[in-house]
Amino acid sequence: MKEENKSIETLTEIRIAEKNNSQRLAFKMKLHKGQEAEYKKRHDELWPELQLLLKETGVSDYSIFLEESTGDLLGVLKVQNPILMDKLPLHPVMQKWWAFMKDIMDSNSDNSPVSISLKEVFHLD
Repeated sequence: MKEENKSIETLTEIRIAEKNNSQRLAFKMKLHKGQEAEYKKRHDELWPELQLLLKETGVSDYSIFLEESTGDLLGVLKVQNPILMDKLPLHPVMQKWWAFMKDIMDSNSDNSPVSISLKEVFHLD
């Protein structure tokens, strides 16, 4: 019984450590003028398979903000393992989402959004 409890305690410690080791990422994208309502609508109706993929990749606390006067989008999210994020572009669901979104935002030739990573310079928890 002690070994079993020890395993549960170890697993709990690992989960706490993973939670505490999450990393915040931020990026900037560009929305086409006049597409604000459509962008919001598409995200309000986010596909369940995309939600699941993001969660399985360790994404949490994900928000996107819009600067209405410029069309700039600011994405901020937490990830458990940033290396897993590198695999997202290869997933068919992600590729399908990008193809779905390319008509309303600046996109690359592979349909991925033009995205600029932002460096964190301050955080208050």
